Amino acid sequence: MHSILGLNFDLWVIVGVVGQLFFSLRFIIQWIQSEKHKKSVIPYSFWIFSILGSTILLVYAIQRKDPVFILGQASGLIIYARNIHLINNSKKEVKKIEETN
Repeated sequence: MHSILGLNFDLWVIVGVVGQLFFSLRFIIQWIQSEKHKKSVIPYSFWIFSILGSTILLVYAIQRKDPVFILGQASGLIIYARNIHLINNSKKEVKKIEETN
């Protein structure tokens, strides 16, 4: 364990910080895309970073044995995965329609 500025860091704290970084980046990506399009936009990468951050944070929460954190990340992970599934299905439908025209 290493101490920086009086805070103790071990491998699991680093894993937690990386997970939180991925999770936070999704909001920055969403904000940039929304500003670019001048309307609220949720890009595909938002969901990818949601999955990455949530998965890493879930592993961290399990290691820390924190039931509240586990429940929150596990339920979010299901929602993020479902959104990716819906987006992929929608893309397949659009491709099918384009191929028939």
